Amino acid sequence: MKTMTTQQVRELVESKQTINLIDVRETNEVAAGKIPGAINIPLGLLEFRMNELDKSKEYIMVCRSGGRSGQATSFLENQGYKVTNMDGGMLDWNGETN
Repeated sequence: MKTMTTQQVRELVESKQTINLIDVRETNEVAAGKIPGAINIPLGLLEFRMNELDKSKEYIMVCRSGGRSGQATSFLENQGYKVTNMDGGMLDWNGETN
């Protein structure tokens, strides 16, 4: 499984590069703040909403601590998607949120 640190993701966000962030936390968790531009698809709905994702694009998976996003990364990899897990999750995130 490919991983990135929160610092690496923050640098991508701050450099204004086009990146695809998927936050797999529950809606009420995301309401407290998410990385700008992240799309919320709760882990429990990922199987039903993965058709919204494009297999030709790369995605960075985010959650609270890295566990659920790790599960999401493994699941999507097995489905043929290009995904990377953000280690440490939002607990380690020190960048902007909205």
